[in-house]
Amino acid sequence: MNKIVFQFGLLVFSLSLIFFSRVGLPVQQVLLRSFIVFVATTLMLGFIVMVFVNAINKASYKKKEIIDNNRK
Repeated sequence: MNKIVFQFGLLVFSLSLIFFSRVGLPVQQVLLRSFIVFVATTLMLGFIVMVFVNAINKASYKKKEIIDNNRK
């Protein structure tokens, strides 16, 4: 899952490089802004994925408990 988040961040980095270079900014500004967008996107998406996986795990544990209680 982390690999997917990182690759998506790299995709956003590449797209932001193209976008900021088309605006006409200097190379340093393009790289700096693209890196900031990459870090922000990767951190936010990583946090969302962790919350989502945690919710799935909690739901599966609850289902397992219900099934175990019904067997008794």
